[in-house]
Amino acid sequence: MDRTDHLDRLLDLLATRSARRGQFTLASGKQSTLYIDARLTTMSPDGLALIGPLGLQAVQQAGWRVDSVGGLTLGADPVSYAVSYASALAGTPVRCFTVRKEAKGHGTGRLIEGSFREGDRVAVIEDVITTGGSALRAVAAVRAAGGVVAGVLALVDREEGGREAIEGEGLEVVALTCASDIVRRMDR
Repeated sequence: MDRTDHLDRLLDLLATRSARRGQFTLASGKQSTLYIDARLTTMSPDGLALIGPLGLQAVQQAGWRVDSVGGLTLGADPVSYAVSYASALAGTPVRCFTVRKEAKGHGTGRLIEGSFREGDRVAVIEDVITTGGSALRAVAAVRAAGGVVAGVLALVDREEGGREAIEGEGLEVVALTCASDIVRRMDR
């Protein structure tokens, strides 16, 4: 299966499993008639098998040359793990990590868990970008821990200003899919 076939199948999964029409309040607080629960795709075996190679290829095509990938838990976690696993299979290992919503009050008290290392060049991962807030929180955590952010990789861009907010901070954004593509697929 080539990249186009992988992306086509991913859009099918997102449209049939993850996207719903109705009246919804998003995590950002915004109201929307479209809800995309990407976890229904990203936490499935077939979704992971598609997302890993597509995400890895997107990072490589962007020329980011990263040491690790990760983002704010919970949405970014399966995407990060899939990309890291695909990188190992491809012989170009990229480590992964997760950013907690708040530091632990016990143990090491870290905000970033996993195999992130100070000085890492990082692709911040996001499942669905709406306002860009979650990705920017992860960016801030990575920078505070001594990492360098190469860019932000999203599974879905809702096309509601989040990409522009992230780009406004001087970061490149690459999205595997966008809401309008998912809606078109839903309407088939």
